[in-house]
Amino acid sequence: MSQAMMNMWISFFAMALMFVSVIATIFSREKLKGWIQKVVLVFSFVCLVVSGIIVFLIVLGGPTAT
Repeated sequence: MSQAMMNMWISFFAMALMFVSVIATIFSREKLKGWIQKVVLVFSFVCLVVSGIIVFLIVLGGPTAT
């Protein structure tokens, strides 16, 4: 698999983590209470930070040959 294709799949994974983060945040704020809400919100924040780091590294890597 080429480097460009690998970067594409890694960026798709980062977008999926962002989606999971949004869904977890909405679910925890609408349906959960107490300590479990805090745990899900921390999980959501970690997903968001990890996806941001991945996207930053992919963008910082610049264009790749096909």
